Amino acid sequence: MLHEGELRAWRDAAAGALEPGAEAAASGPLTAGQRRRLAASEKRVKELERELHRKEKALAEAGALLFLEKKLQAMGWDEGRRGGEDDALDEPSEK
Repeated sequence: MLHEGELRAWRDAAAGALEPGAEAAASGPLTAGQRRRLAASEKRVKELERELHRKEKALAEAGALLFLEKKLQAMGWDEGRRGGEDDALDEPSEK
């Protein structure tokens, strides 16, 4: 069972952690190793954000292409003419 004093201390600690700058004040200055790890983590986050942005753009482009393809199919677009084939190639040659 928790005592009221423990609950109050826990509540005060939790409220203090939500204040801006509370983390830096509680942990003190960073060591060189911690700064390197922090810099590496921040660099990795930026790389992942760039990769995510690139993939979101590619997904949006693929979605737009699928939309246009379905729109063309609804208008009667012939799938066989997709590669820029000429109409003359579709007709059998006469011998």
